[in-house]
Amino acid sequence: MAVEEGGCVNNAFDAVDDGFHTIDLRSNQRGNDSKQPEAEAESEPHGGQEIHALRCGWGMFRPAWLQRFRTAKWALFWLCWAGAIQGMVVNGFVNVVITTIEKRFGLRSMQTGVVAGGYDMASFACLAPVTYLGGRMGSSKPRWLGWGVLLMGTGSLIFALPHFLVPPYRIAGDEPEDLCTANRTISMNHCDSDSTSEGGAWAVGVFVFAQLLHGAGATPLFTLGVTYIDENVSKKMSSVYLGVYYTMAVVGPALGYVLGGQMLNIYTDFPTVDSETIGITPQSSVWIGAWWVGFILSAILCLIVAIPLLAFPYELPGAAEIRASKVSEAHEGAASKSAAFSALHELPQATVALMRNPTFVFLNLAGASEGMLISGFAAFLPKLIENQFAVSASEAALLLGVITVPAGGGGTFIGGWLVKRWKLACAGIIKLCVAVTLIAAVFTFSFVLSCDDYPFAGVTVNYNSPSVTGGGALAAQCNAGCGCERARYAPVCGRDARVYYSPCHAGCRAATRNDSAQLYRDCACVQHDGWHPIYYGSLSSLCPDSNSSMPYDAINSVCSSDCPYLWSFVFLAFCVMLFTFLATMPALSATLRCVREDQRSFALGIQWIKVRLLGTIPAPLLFGFLIDLSCSLWEKTCGSTGACLLYDNLNMSRYMLALALVGKLCSVVFFFLAWWCYRPPGGKNGNGVAPALELGAGDKPPTISAGQTNGLQPHENGYCNAALECTDHL
Repeated sequence: MAVEEGGCVNNAFDAVDDGFHTIDLRSNQRGNDSKQPEAEAESEPHGGQEIHALRCGWGMFRPAWLQRFRTAKWALFWLCWAGAIQGMVVNGFVNVVITTIEKRFGLRSMQTGVVAGGYDMASFACLAPVTYLGGRMGSSKPRWLGWGVLLMGTGSLIFALPHFLVPPYRIAGDEPEDLCTANRTISMNHCDSDSTSEGGAWAVGVFVFAQLLHGAGATPLFTLGVTYIDENVSKKMSSVYLGVYYTMAVVGPALGYVLGGQMLNIYTDFPTVDSETIGITPQSSVWIGAWWVGFILSAILCLIVAIPLLAFPYELPGAAEIRASKVSEAHEGAASKSAAFSALHELPQATVALMRNPTFVFLNLAGASEGMLISGFAAFLPKLIENQFAVSASEAALLLGVITVPAGGGGTFIGGWLVKRWKLACAGIIKLCVAVTLIAAVFTFSFVLSCDDYPFAGVTVNYNSPSVTGGGALAAQCNAGCGCERARYAPVCGRDARVYYSPCHAGCRAATRNDSAQLYRDCACVQHDGWHPIYYGSLSSLCPDSNSSMPYDAINSVCSSDCPYLWSFVFLAFCVMLFTFLATMPALSATLRCVREDQRSFALGIQWIKVRLLGTIPAPLLFGFLIDLSCSLWEKTCGSTGACLLYDNLNMSRYMLALALVGKLCSVVFFFLAWWCYRPPGGKNGNGVAPALELGAGDKPPTISAGQTNGLQPHENGYCNAALECTDHL
């Protein structure tokens, strides 16, 4: 027996021809062995590419050590930060600086309403293509998310650009023209020398373009981001994960309010100007804070978050098993077709299929009503607090930031937790939305609280001096010869507790700078009663003139307010916000459950289109229009109307109450109709509680027999799945 390569050969069989032929398989075996690697080589590229695409990394760089982060928890971690940054910028920084950019660039509330609505305009335009293309089978949702965050950072940089395009801010009140000068002549061409280029349409255009980039970049976050989480976690944990995600999205605006408010305590030109040398403090009505710093910071954060988001694969390990384990709760009509829409020309057909789902339609209308209130009050609630309760812009932002964290974030998280704790099915979830929205509607009566208007000389109260015929509301005999037509708006608080348009309109002829305050003396329009207030550095009090070395008649600060309703309003606003956000997660869960699984990304896109078209886009315009209607004094510069200088507090509070109450009642009606029209698969009535048995990641879905209707059998209180436990209808 000889040993050869590939096996053994017995030579004895070669000598005798016994009629049997030895079959040597060595050559064939070697041939098959040589072909097998070729076959493996042919099949490896396709499988290798698929495995490579499911690994974490960027392009061809997908190291093994990076795969430990390929989990749903790490995806949620970075998505939470992306959502927080989006909320911090769009619903935090932008809303905080609304009042500041109005004063800095001479804008009206309607114009800043257009700026606030630019975000939703871009979202409206981008939602359908982004959700449809990004939600298709095999599409990489993390790639859409990462590039969207980078685009959002670019928008933040552009939003800060107007600060660098205008000359340094000029403080009104310390120029000779701001004081009363006898027999002063007014130049007819003084408008040519004023810096009127700082305001106008160009600033609005830059802000709106930046907001368009914000909206386009944030579009995937709450559509593709939500479905990416829902597809990669079990049904039992989906509400918890989404609750954490939306909680961070609510914490973002709180961070924006707090950080943005602190930035407003810094002077806008702080790199080149020391605010203490110009006699102005954050309490002054003409103070302009560093509104642009927050947007530079957010652009840097967007770059940091986008890099890890781009590294995630289009699906995480175990996603296929999770999809197989989920049982559909889609509305009966929506569940009748199982084919997914995969071609662009089928987009109208997909839209019509969703529009035939009445529960989905009414949930969209409820979301639009809620979105209108959230968007409008997020933009203008700081202004309302600032004007109603006589607080600075930074203090108003800080108050909103403090109540947004526990109310908005806590309400969002608790809403998701209640769905899981009570194991609510779609019908029970919608009932929860009805209840909490009705409670929120009751607390909207907080807007009844209103403070008295400032005693503004010539506007809300008369001058102590007789008026001048034909001189306008701000003219009186005490300032008739001062030539105040050119004086800019620089309100001062007189010792008679009245506000005057400027030192000139108060008849002040002398000014003294002390620390960070501007003190005015010899003010003819300020009522004299034998005593003067005294300024002690940062402390101002009322004392007899004999004890004062620095008496003054007026100061460039806000008059103190004795309105007692501030903290009552803050508490009631906290309650409104808490119950409003309690419905956020349940409403989202109901939307995801009442449509087919293959329609979820597209359904969220359609929902956000409706919410923006009917709610968040017109909201800032409507709120801005009504706030402008409550304006009592407009800034006039060379014949053009600028920003509003004084508001009627009573009218403002009544307008806000009407908007809040009507919006909440509409939400209650729409949520109720969504519950009334809901039909679960196979039955007229739906279980309010989800089945008690949860399918694990490795379990197979229940088999549906021909005699059953989608696996559901009649039960005395509704319908239940034969493979699962029966639960009563709530």
